[in-house]
Amino acid sequence: MVAAPESDKVFAGSIPEIYDEYLVPLIFEPYAADLVARLSSRPLTNVLELAAGTGVVTRRLASALPREVSITATDLNQPMLDRAAQVGTVRPVVWREADAMQLPFEDGFFDAVVCQFGVMFFPDKSRAFAEARRVLRPGGVFLFNVWDRILENDFALVVTDALAPMFHGNPPRFMARVPHGYHDRSLIQRDLAQGGFTSRPEIHTVTARSRASSARMAAVAYCQGTPLRSEIEARDESRLEEATRVANDALVKRFGGGAIDGKIQALVVNVEA
Repeated sequence: MVAAPESDKVFAGSIPEIYDEYLVPLIFEPYAADLVARLSSRPLTNVLELAAGTGVVTRRLASALPREVSITATDLNQPMLDRAAQVGTVRPVVWREADAMQLPFEDGFFDAVVCQFGVMFFPDKSRAFAEARRVLRPGGVFLFNVWDRILENDFALVVTDALAPMFHGNPPRFMARVPHGYHDRSLIQRDLAQGGFTSRPEIHTVTARSRASSARMAAVAYCQGTPLRSEIEARDESRLEEATRVANDALVKRFGGGAIDGKIQALVVNVEA
C-alpha cells in the first residue's frame, strides 16, 4: 500500500478558520445533527469524540446531552481544537489533542465513542477501531460516519473534475482519495472485526442537501478549507486563487449563479462493543 501524503492530515494555517466558516455549514451540520440524534436516547455518562475538528458535533453534543454527561473531544490537529475552543460550547467540555490510534484513556471508560468524518484519515483503521473498542465499556457504542463515493457528492465531484486540467498528469485528487475513499461496506465491516468488534455493525446510507449562498463560497470551502489546498500549493503555490476561480466557474456552470444546491451522501455506522 502506498503511504498517504502527510499533507492529507494537515489542517493548519488558515485552514481551520476557513473550514469552520465555509465547510461546516456547507456539508457537516446536517450529519452532525444526525449523529447526535442517534446517540441522545442512550444512557450515557462519558462520551469521547474522535477527530472533533472545529467542534461541529461537539457543540451539538454539549447542547443535546444532559449536563452531567462528560464530553471529551479530541483531534490530532491542535489548530483545529484551538478553533473549536475559540468558538466554544454552551457548557464545558474537555478538549484534548490525541491520536485515534493511540488513545490516552483507560480501558472501558466511555459509554460512547463518536467520530464525524474522521475515520477516512486514520492511516491504520483497524488499529484505530481497536482503540475505540478498548476505551468503550461492554455494551458501549461506536458511532461514526464516512462520506460515500465521490460520484454521490455533487460539489466535491465538480471541484475535483474542474481542477484536473490545471495540473496535467498530476491532478489534485485529495477529495476522491481521502474524504470519499472509504465507503466499501465489506471493508468497513472487516476493519471493525479486525479491531475487535464482534457484533455486526449497522450501516445506513444518509442523503442530504448541501447548500451555499454562492458558488464562490463552495469553491473557497473545498479549495482553501481542506488539505486539497496543500495539494494545490504543492504543485504551484501561486495558483491557489486561480484554482478557486476555476472551481467557482465549474460550479456556476453546473448549478447556476446565486445560491446553489447539491446532493451529499454518507454512510452512518453503528456498532456495539
